[in-house]
Amino acid sequence: MIVSARYFGLTGGVASGKSTVAAMFRELGAHIIDADKIGHEMLLSSSPAFPELVAAFGQEILNPDGQIDRRRLGPLVFADSAKLQQLDRIVHPRIIGRVEQLAAEYCARNPEAVVIVDAALIYETGIGGRSVKVIVAWCRPEQQIERFMAKAGVSRKEAGQRIASQMPAEEKRRRADFAIDCSGSLEETRRQVDLLYPRLQQLARSG
Repeated sequence: MIVSARYFGLTGGVASGKSTVAAMFRELGAHIIDADKIGHEMLLSSSPAFPELVAAFGQEILNPDGQIDRRRLGPLVFADSAKLQQLDRIVHPRIIGRVEQLAAEYCARNPEAVVIVDAALIYETGIGGRSVKVIVAWCRPEQQIERFMAKAGVSRKEAGQRIASQMPAEEKRRRADFAIDCSGSLEETRRQVDLLYPRLQQLARSG
């Protein structure tokens, strides 16, 4: 018997609070699929995507151990939209395939499970169109820049380039079914998550 993948999407720009919200949903019992982590796995030398990535972007993206160095690849693609699109064409189909596989496994074990795919690029990859509903975590733009600078140790310019390479938060909020404001305290964010989770459980039960 083949079980279809059924899941909710959770998105948000870098340093917007998405990972915090995902952790809160996990504490409530949701199964979290980290699409961003899957994307990082696609860069490993053991990944089928590895030879294609090296052929596309050159040996300069490799570190001395022969692995792709994201600190070298990042500035290369986020400063050039054509190269970013090329990267996306290589990794996105593979990310979607792995997400679908994991979601189907969770649903096979428990048809009423709340499965959430945590993905910054949920619309860009096409994952959003496959989900039951999409949740967006967001915060104020200046707050996002400051958080990302502190988290990644990058300059304001680099932070701005990375954020600008993603779909604007306002557009994600317009497209999403639910929004969680992460601009305030952790307690305020948790309150919103606690209120939303029963709705997700209801939707999961209804199929």
